[in-house]
Amino acid sequence: MSTAKQEILERIRGALRDVESSRADEYAAIPRAYVQSTSDALDQRLGLLTDRLHDYDATVYRCAPTDIQRTIGEALIAREKERILVPVGLPGEWLPPSFDFVVDRGLTYEEINVMEGVVTGSAFAIAFTGTIVLRHSAEEGRRALTLIPDYHLCVVQARDVVQTVPEAIRKMALFGASPVTTVAGPSATADIEMTRIKGVHGPRTLDVILVVD
Repeated sequence: MSTAKQEILERIRGALRDVESSRADEYAAIPRAYVQSTSDALDQRLGLLTDRLHDYDATVYRCAPTDIQRTIGEALIAREKERILVPVGLPGEWLPPSFDFVVDRGLTYEEINVMEGVVTGSAFAIAFTGTIVLRHSAEEGRRALTLIPDYHLCVVQARDVVQTVPEAIRKMALFGASPVTTVAGPSATADIEMTRIKGVHGPRTLDVILVVD
């Protein structure tokens, strides 16, 4: 490499280092007076999350850890569902015996599409926005399971409910390269005439079970 070319490249690298350093300083100097951590008690967080989910047309159940199986059965009966998809890592003790649960072991999209719905766990939820976060672990299943079926029943542990978005961002940063899906009520969109249509980009119906210790 010629001396002139080396000099040009060194100048470019030096300029970029200055820009990156300046940007880092500017970012660090941004005032952050907004709430960044949980200040509400658990009951208040759960109440806020429930209100937000109701606003998004989701149905919310609340139960103790020992009543998860009964509550799942109650929700499925209310929706008249019988043949339900579950991810491979969903705890077996959660599943009531009177339903046909199909474990996803590499099902095709066509096979997933004919199921009446899916039951999954969740990573955590954000009370302030009414958002459920899925990291697609074995208990939550791959992304297709929560996008293709028309009905999603999601189990959220109360201890995993954070209050604010900054808390959620910090938790998601720990997921590394894992895919993340955020759910805030049933899938819905509106056209230019503001006609709201459900089920375009995901389940038309969302039920949530809050498990409170």
